[in-house]
Amino acid sequence: MAMSSCIVPSTFITSVNGFKCLPFETNRAAIRICVHKSIQCVATSARTQLDNSTVARRSGNYQPTIWDNDYLQSLSSHYTGETYTRKVEKLEGEVRTMINNVAKPLDQLELIDTLQRLGLAYHFDTEISNILHNIYNNKDDEWKKDNLYATSLEFRLLRQHGYHVSQEVFNSFKDKKGSFKLCLCDDIKAMLSFYEASYYSTEEESIMEEAWQFTTKHLKDVDNKCVDLNVAADEVRDALELPLHWKTPRLETRRFIDFYERREDKDHILLQFAKLDFNIVQGIYLEELKEMSSWWKNTGLGEKLNFARDRLVASYVWSIGTAFKPHLSFCRKRLTEVLALITVIDDIYDVYGTIPELELFTEAVERLVVIIKFPFNKSNENLKTTLMINFGFICQVGY
Repeated sequence: MAMSSCIVPSTFITSVNGFKCLPFETNRAAIRICVHKSIQCVATSARTQLDNSTVARRSGNYQPTIWDNDYLQSLSSHYTGETYTRKVEKLEGEVRTMINNVAKPLDQLELIDTLQRLGLAYHFDTEISNILHNIYNNKDDEWKKDNLYATSLEFRLLRQHGYHVSQEVFNSFKDKKGSFKLCLCDDIKAMLSFYEASYYSTEEESIMEEAWQFTTKHLKDVDNKCVDLNVAADEVRDALELPLHWKTPRLETRRFIDFYERREDKDHILLQFAKLDFNIVQGIYLEELKEMSSWWKNTGLGEKLNFARDRLVASYVWSIGTAFKPHLSFCRKRLTEVLALITVIDDIYDVYGTIPELELFTEAVERLVVIIKFPFNKSNENLKTTLMINFGFICQVGY
């Protein structure tokens, strides 16, 4: 299946073979803010009166955004409609059958890991949960005995999904002196799996700290020519630069799709599903981004506050890093609004406002009040605009 060109342009896009993506889980549900008091209007006291004389304002010299509303509204995705919905349903059914037919614990774990890295795991939350629950409660350890790769993969996936697994499962891979056996270094695939597992340690877990030091040292020493056929050299370098535990899932999905396509043992159904799902979800992101762009334009902050950073698109990308699943649209949109407003408020404090103005601005925000006798004039009208939009957002989310 050829991957077709998608939607958002250069700065935030990686393009390989015509397949483009937004670089973007934690899987957190949307949080609704509750406001327990009404907005009040109060008059300021004499001590808070500000000097109406012209104020010399500083500038952060921020460049204007390249993501203007007209441009964003002109973008479109071809991966919408019933045709693609039917394709997804068909492929999802085939993969679900695949999951149910896998019986061996190691094969199940490898499939779960692949689904996660291809960005498909959210389609099969129930199946994955059941498999991990059964593996955790399985007392037969023969399938992973003396197998560092299997033990590490199980450790990482179970801890990732909230199961307590003791670090002592790795003691069997130590020699009589209490150090990890050097012969383990011959299996690069196992060492890479062990390295990734070491990042799921908790405080004061000395074995996992030792595992990290051991695997990091020896993976760095791996010569590209000696990397076995199942692990590409660039996969080792990529892991050393940024382990899975630290990666933004949606970015990892985009990268891993290319890597998986080059593997000799790839499953074509999984690969086809991953490409299609990625493009469909990216289309959902685009529609949300267009909605957020319209909201931002309606606030007028990007045009009126030319001293502040206009970072709507960057804020949306941040939100995808926090909640990438398609159904978490409410969370992404509210978080985008929060981040865009915080960026503006940050610049008001760092660049624009005077000390007396900021003291009054802070008081208004903390008390959730509109100070009606704030001596606004042309030099500080921007503070009032920001304050009112901030209050409006709180009311919108809180009620």
